[in-house]
Amino acid sequence: MKKVVGFGDYILRLNPEGYLKFIQADKFNVFYTGAEANVCTSLSYMGVPTQFVTRLPENAIAECALSTLYKYRVGTDHIARGGERIGIFYVEKGASQRPSKVVYDRKYSSFCASKPEDYDWNAIFDDAEWFHFTGITPALGEHLPEICLEACRAAKEREIKISCDLNYRKNLWTRAEAKQTMEKLLPYVDVLIANEEDAADVLDIHASNTDIMSGKLSREGYIEVADKISKKYGIGAVAITLRGSISASENDWSALLYKDGEAHFSKQYRIHLVDRVGGGDSFGAGLIYSMINGFDAQKTVEFAAAASCLKQTIELDVNLSKPQDVLALVGGDGSGRVQR
Repeated sequence: MKKVVGFGDYILRLNPEGYLKFIQADKFNVFYTGAEANVCTSLSYMGVPTQFVTRLPENAIAECALSTLYKYRVGTDHIARGGERIGIFYVEKGASQRPSKVVYDRKYSSFCASKPEDYDWNAIFDDAEWFHFTGITPALGEHLPEICLEACRAAKEREIKISCDLNYRKNLWTRAEAKQTMEKLLPYVDVLIANEEDAADVLDIHASNTDIMSGKLSREGYIEVADKISKKYGIGAVAITLRGSISASENDWSALLYKDGEAHFSKQYRIHLVDRVGGGDSFGAGLIYSMINGFDAQKTVEFAAAASCLKQTIELDVNLSKPQDVLALVGGDGSGRVQR
């Protein structure tokens, strides 16, 4: 099997224990994460060869970060080194009516200071079949939109499939900046992943009869959105995750895959959230796993939605579920009974 390449930032996650607020915390739990790294780690855990590409400093904290990738057998052969610091983000987990909070501290990180010469895409894409990036990556640094475009061109020349998760983060750039940059990248994309907010915020494409805050979702509205995205940017497959937010602790979760002009919806899951950070990344990993394994469109969206459902019951950012775990949920085994 050929490899999947992910390109993006790799950062330190710090969060108080349990559901403590920041102001209550006198210690933080440590984890290393990043959107594309989470996709690579989930895929590697499911048995898919991966290479994660980023830029890290030469220091002890970066070595700790790399050790997490080694643990899950994620390839690190093309990680550039340089700069002075790894980025950080802080997570305060919400509960019930209290929302989760995220604070970023990633300016001037090694990855944000990336330059085009840091990445040899000819070498990186050797024996690759898939390239994945997110909208977070071009938002992070002066040269990163250019580097992402260079990577997409190199992948396209080699007929490597390209997936992108829009992943809009208002704390990183404005809607106008995101739209201007992403519209240059989307013509190279074969599979686009979004949620109800991304499509509106980045592409100014809205679902009819939908109220995100109330959790009211319209299937017909999202088919309309996916069709508009597909036609406007020439993207063959558009996947939209559908989150009905009942509270910070309870969500309804499902997904749409719009492919070849046909809409395919997954079943809906009622999730009691353990940690929702990384939910979209696990969906992306499930989608990629399904497509490289030749699943049909309906099985693909069912697998991706179930994988993401399971991730949101797992602490921290990565979906540590094997394919058989996901397929069991797809098949209807969602009882949560103890396995003996």
